[in-house]
Amino acid sequence: MLAELRVRNLLLIESAELALGRGLNVITGETGAGKTMLAHALDLLLGGKPRRGIVRPGADEAYVEGIFEPPPGFAAAPELADVAERVPLDEPELVLARRVVPDGPTRSYMQGRSVSAGELRLVGSRLLAFFGQHEHRKLMLASAQLEILDAFCGAEHVAARQRFGREFARARDLQRELDELHGRIGARERDLDFLEFEVAEIESVAPTEHEEEELERERARLGAVESLRGAAASATEALDPQDGDGGALARMAAAGAELDRAAGADDTLGNLATRFGSLTLELQDVAGELRAYLDTLEADPERLAAVEERLDQLGRLKRKHGGTIAAVLEHAERCRAERDRLAGAEQTTSRLETELAAANEELHAAAAGLHATREQAGRKLAERVVAELAELALADATFEVVVSDGPLGANGSDSVEFLIGPNPGVPAGTLRETASGGELSRVMLALMSVATGDASATVVFDEVDAGVGGATARAVGERLRALSDGRQVVCITHLPQVASLAERHFRVVKRDRLHDADAPEVARTEVERLGRAELVEELCRMLGSDRGDEAARRHAEKLLRAA
Repeated sequence: MLAELRVRNLLLIESAELALGRGLNVITGETGAGKTMLAHALDLLLGGKPRRGIVRPGADEAYVEGIFEPPPGFAAAPELADVAERVPLDEPELVLARRVVPDGPTRSYMQGRSVSAGELRLVGSRLLAFFGQHEHRKLMLASAQLEILDAFCGAEHVAARQRFGREFARARDLQRELDELHGRIGARERDLDFLEFEVAEIESVAPTEHEEEELERERARLGAVESLRGAAASATEALDPQDGDGGALARMAAAGAELDRAAGADDTLGNLATRFGSLTLELQDVAGELRAYLDTLEADPERLAAVEERLDQLGRLKRKHGGTIAAVLEHAERCRAERDRLAGAEQTTSRLETELAAANEELHAAAAGLHATREQAGRKLAERVVAELAELALADATFEVVVSDGPLGANGSDSVEFLIGPNPGVPAGTLRETASGGELSRVMLALMSVATGDASATVVFDEVDAGVGGATARAVGERLRALSDGRQVVCITHLPQVASLAERHFRVVKRDRLHDADAPEVARTEVERLGRAELVEELCRMLGSDRGDEAARRHAEKLLRAA
């Protein structure tokens, strides 16, 4: 049950709070007062897309919040398992919320935690069923009629249809792969030659992923041999010249001898002498390594040319196949795989044809099962709808569900058409050709009454009574009240016959606020709960009269007494 609905800055609604309850709750108000905004607020809680310009002018954001009392065992539903891992769904109250900012992304919340709009829709759709004021137009679509019949067939049938859809998609993938392979077989020799050339070109170079980096370092070293030799030779000569005189090591040795002679007289100098000796030894080692390094430096033009040529080969491959050696190696693997696939094309074609034939055979069998279930359920649905229509002042109406077999599709091989005969003796015809607006509304209410047999969810109707009036309006109201027995129904209506039957009545009123005569503010919509006296006044307004019209008041009182 939806216990509370809170709306902030949703276009005309600056602030509104509705405390709802079980039974029939109605919302009324003048045309343009903002009833549609409440319907949109509920749609937002179901993960719907916010309309452009929905945030109240001057406000930073719009906010909608619904406090639900979930039915027992709600959190244990298998389809909610992923959400239940992150959000506590097993609490007595479940809070869903939506935040909308102008020209920015919306934010969805559940129990105060951020969730995706899809997750909000998943949970919200199991708490609230919403039927908008244009829902009856959808009834004229064959796809919508198929969805209604499949929902009536039950969860097991819906699961079977979903399995069929997955298998149908798999069969289409097999067909596409087979068609592609048939197309490639005609040009197989040419493609094989090209693939062999690509693979051979890469294998002849045989690149490795880290080779290029090593070659770059070697090229840099070979190209700088003279500079390296000059630097190493100068450093060696400075440390230890070939004539053995005047080098840094000789001077270091002399200085070290002086320090050693005086070191015994002072510990501090002794420590410094020890460190100086270590530096002298380190310099001797460096001088020796520099001489050894000089011996390894030799100009090798042939090796430099070979490195340059190898780098050029790698560069050509990189330019052709992705810009990196890793991309070249990946391209080679793809070419090998495609080469092997084409080489065994006949075997692959035979395998795919066998798999496709088996898949199609299974699909036809599954489609026959779906068709049988739909035909049987269609007869039951027609009987239930006829009974509902009798309660909606269409006692003589006929209703048929025609299930026709056709080509395979994602939902099976069936097309569904609802036929109605509103008047006795007149053959039934399609909804789009036969039913008037008022009859469509009643057919929709009948279908939705049948489709929402689970009393665990709140049902919201947004002006489903459009196009009806008089005694028919009273019948619609009675059906809505009967539907609310043991559950919560929320109905946005313009009919006094429906409104008079409600257990709770809310009125939407638009008010203009003025700072002064020349500076009007944005209009503001308020929602108020009506007591008995206000309810009589609202019914008078809905009857087309003002509060002073005694006849209208008597009529309103009569409607309430009859309720």
